[in-house]
Amino acid sequence: MAKKVGVLLINLGTPEQPTPQSVRKFLAEFLSDRRVVDIPKLIWMIILHGIILRIRPAKVAKLYQSIWFDDGSPLMHYSRKQQVELQKALSDQNIPVELAMTYGNPSMVDAGRSLAKQGVEHIIALPLYPQNSRTSTAAAFDSLARGLSKCPHVPGLTWISDYHDHPAYIEALADSVRRYWKEFGQGEYLLMSFHGIPERLERIGDPYPGQCRKTAKLLAEALGLADGQWQEAFQSRFGKEEWVKPYTDATLQTWGKEGRGRVDVVAPSFSVDCLETLEEIQIQNKEEYLEAGGKEYHYIPALNADEMHIKFLAQLVNEYCPKQ
Repeated sequence: MAKKVGVLLINLGTPEQPTPQSVRKFLAEFLSDRRVVDIPKLIWMIILHGIILRIRPAKVAKLYQSIWFDDGSPLMHYSRKQQVELQKALSDQNIPVELAMTYGNPSMVDAGRSLAKQGVEHIIALPLYPQNSRTSTAAAFDSLARGLSKCPHVPGLTWISDYHDHPAYIEALADSVRRYWKEFGQGEYLLMSFHGIPERLERIGDPYPGQCRKTAKLLAEALGLADGQWQEAFQSRFGKEEWVKPYTDATLQTWGKEGRGRVDVVAPSFSVDCLETLEEIQIQNKEEYLEAGGKEYHYIPALNADEMHIKFLAQLVNEYCPKQ
C-alpha cells in the first residue's frame, strides 16, 4: 500500500512583531545557532548578549516597521501564500503542505504534528533555499532533526538539499525578469544579489557561493545577456571578517561613481521577499547607488507565490516523491 506523502516547506523564520522585544527573541535564537555563527561559543555569547542583543533589536525593529504587512512580516506573508498556492497545485494528488520555520513559529514540531494528523507517513522536506549552505539549509536540517526526535517514530523522509540549477527554477527566474522588463523597461545592467556568507566557509567546503555563481550564469544565459551586462554580488555581511565577494553595496557604489545609467537588481537566493530584499536592496542599496551618482535603480521582486514559481515547486515535489 502506498504511503501518504506530505510536504514540509521550510523557511528561515521571522520576528512575530516589529518590536524590539520580538526582534531580540528572534535574533537570540537565530544568532545562537552554531551553523550560523561558529565563533568560539564563550566569546560569541559575551558579544551576542553583551553587545548585539542590547543594540541591534531596536534598530532592526524600526527597519521591520517600514515594511511590515497587516498579516505579519513579508517573509511570513509570502511564505504562507506559497504554502496555500502549492497546496492548491498538489490538491489533485491529495498531498498536504505545511509551513515550518527553522527559528520561531510555526515550528518544525507543530508542522510535523499537523502532517501526522493528516495521515502523512513520508515527508518531503523542501527548504526554500535554492542554493545549499550550512548557514541556511544545514541549519534547517538540524532543526528538523530536533523536531523529529520528539516523534514516537520517524516517518519516511526525503530532503531536497538545493535546486540552484534546475531548468524550471532558472526559467521561473528568467520569466519574472522578462515580465518586469516588459512592464517597466530594461536596465543597462542586471545585478544578481545573493545573501553572503564568510569567505572562510567557502574555503572549507560550503557549496553555496559556487552554486550562486552557477545560478547567476544560467540566468544570464536564459536572458541572453552578454558579459558586461550582468554581475553577481553578495549582500548582508556583518562583522569584521572577509565575506564572499564582490559585495553588493560596494559594487553599486562603484557603479554609481562611474555614472552608470539604469541598474536592475534581482535576488535569486531569496524565495520570498523579506527584510533583506525590501529594506536592504530596495531602499538602502537604491539610496547608495543614486547618492554615488547612478542614474536609475529598479528592484525586481522575488518569486514569492508567482504562478511559474509554484508550478516549479509542485514539479520539484513530484520529482522527489518516492516511487511506489
